[in-house]
Order: sequence, then structure tokens, then C-alpha cells
Amino acid sequence: MTYRETLDWMFGQLPMYQQKGAAALNAKLDNIIHFCDVLDNPEKKFKSIHIAGTNGKGSSSHMLASILQEAGYKVGLYTSPHLKDFRERIKINGKVVSKKFVIRFIEQHKPFFDYHKLSFFEMTVGMAFSYFAEEKVDIAVIEVGLGGRLDSTNIITPEVSLITNIGLDHTQFLGDTLEKIALEKAGIIKPKVPVVISETQPETKMIFNLIAHQLKSNIVFADVEPAIGYKTDLLGEYQQKNINGVIASIHQLKNFNVPEEAISEGLKKVVENTVLLGRWQVLQQNPLVVCDTAHNKEGLQMVLDQVKKQSYNQLHIVLGFVKDKDVRAALSLFPKDAKYYFVRPSIPRGMDAFELQELAKELGMNGKAYKSVEKGLKKAIKKAEPNDMVYVGGSTFVVAEVV
Repeated sequence: MTYRETLDWMFGQLPMYQQKGAAALNAKLDNIIHFCDVLDNPEKKFKSIHIAGTNGKGSSSHMLASILQEAGYKVGLYTSPHLKDFRERIKINGKVVSKKFVIRFIEQHKPFFDYHKLSFFEMTVGMAFSYFAEEKVDIAVIEVGLGGRLDSTNIITPEVSLITNIGLDHTQFLGDTLEKIALEKAGIIKPKVPVVISETQPETKMIFNLIAHQLKSNIVFADVEPAIGYKTDLLGEYQQKNINGVIASIHQLKNFNVPEEAISEGLKKVVENTVLLGRWQVLQQNPLVVCDTAHNKEGLQMVLDQVKKQSYNQLHIVLGFVKDKDVRAALSLFPKDAKYYFVRPSIPRGMDAFELQELAKELGMNGKAYKSVEKGLKKAIKKAEPNDMVYVGGSTFVVAEVV
């Protein structure tokens, strides 16, 4: 198969949460354990850092990878979802996995996938772990896909576990309270492996303390002594919370030499070192056009706080969502005096733009609906004056179409 045919098969034949929603979720670890046995347990052949959380886990993963690269290590990075190309999920020192490896891996194991009905995510995790083992990385930064306890990545025993924060996202799978979601995320804590919590929250602190104590794991709440004076090229003041957790995680990492200079330089060169897209990414100036992948209530609140701090005459917002989010709650965060361009991301789960327009109208937000993200953004830029601002977001899949 060609690379394109391989991807078409992966996306078309196998369920993928990002595309299909709840139907894609296989909430147990049996398949990935069996598959990794077949692969000769690659997850045991490299050291790792494991990262969970509702918001900030992607940025934190890329920060950690960048710092470790600056310290001279060969660093694997596994994240999800991708924005442009599937291979963004699997990188070593900022370089994506080769098309040749993806094709070979799928062809080699296709009979196993067909017979055992592996999910897209299980297959991809196995691919990442095999690649990191084959390439002999010094350490891999592994981002949880969904939750923690039953996530396919949760077969590793890392050097450090990092949990960024807890918010009400994916409540249909993880629970409808912060406490229930915290229990799922805390599933990545391993016996005697240190765990860092980026953000102390009264509803979840006791849960993390209890589980860490039961597992004899040293626990650090990173915001108790925040990391002051560090700068990062990831824009947005909300990144300070991620920096706290990242630096605390580096300090808990044993048998790795990470000098202060590597921490400082790594934070300043996250985008350059890891090629991260879609985090407060400036697409153009005059008018200022910014996109961000924040897509749940807590994440959107942080980004909209950042929007308020910008200087502009008029705010234009290109906005789209997926159907299984609490869209009404998300919309309630947005300003009423902005000009809106409602769009539908081009995936099956994409919420109809005209339906979104009607819902927004009920909440006092006015704007027009457009059949595609591209059309909505073009219209927003055309209408905006040089001193205006255009914000693009609401969903990872809206941002994927503009970066």
C-alpha cells in the first residue's frame, strides 16, 4: 500500500475516537497488552514520562521533550490528536516517523488488527512504542489519549507521572464530577513512581494524595512553589501552570542530567524543537489572526482570558464545535459584542454551522453561518480592519483546517 492508502485503511476500517466519538472507545487494556506481547513488549525497552490531564497535557508534553532534547538526549514524543498529518503523533527529536515505517508496520500486523478488531488508538500506541524501541530513544514523553486508568498508553512504567489538571471534559466516559475524573486520571500513578500535579484543586487534592500514599509514590503539587522567571515561546499566560508542572517533573527525574540552561533554552524553543502547532498560534498580523485548539470549558476560559488582554478595536470569532461537547456551556463563555462566523469542521462529528448559529442566537451572540472553516475565516479576515483581531477555535478540528 502507499502511505495514503495505508492512512485511508487506518481511518476507514478502524474506529477512531476523534472521528466517531463514543462508538470508538474500547475501555479495557486487554488488546494493547496482547498486541505489545506480540511486538515483544517494546514499552519495556525505553524510559518514559507519562502525562495525563484535562488541559495542558499537550503543551506540557512538548515542553518536556524540548527540555530533554536541549539536554542532549534522544527523545521520543507521542501525542494526539494530530492536526495535519498522522505522523505528528510520533516524533523523535522533533522529526516525525517516516512514511515507510508507518506502511511497513501496518502491512506487517494487518492480519492481527483484522482478527482482534484493534481500535485506531491501540494500533497507533503499539506503533509508537515499537518505533521508540527500534530507534533506541533515551526517553519518551507519552501523552495519555483519554482519561488515564484505561487508556492504551497506561501499560508503561514511567520514571515520572505528570497530571496537569482536572476539568469536566469527556464526562460521558470519565464521570460527571471532578472527583470521578480525578480517579480515572490518577490511574496513571504507578507504585513508587513519583507523581507531579501541575495545579492544586481542592476537589481533587485528597484523591491524588490518597492514591499516591497507597502506592508509596512521592507526590509533588507544583504550584506550591511555582517556577518563577522562566519564559516559553508557547504564547498565553496560562502556560505558567504548565511550566510549574514541567519543571517539577524534570526535578523528579532520576539518572538524567538536565542542567538549568537546558530547562531555560528548552522552554524558549518548544515550537522549534518539537514543531508544535495550534497553541495560541499567530497566523498573521494586521489584522491579528490567532488560533488555539482549546475545546473544553476550562481550556476555552483560559484562552478567552488571553484574548481579553489583547489590544484591538473589534473582535471577530470564527467558531465551530463537535456535536458531543456541551456546546451551550462553551458558548456561554464567549463575549456578546464580538462578530461571529459559525463554521462546521469537516469531520462526521462536526456540529452543523446553522444549528450552532441558532444556539448562539439564543444566548445573544450574533453572526452568520458558513459551510466550511475556510469560507468563515476568509470572510472574517475580509471584514476585519487592520487594528481588529480574529480568533479561530472551538475545536481542534477547526484549527486543523487553518494551520
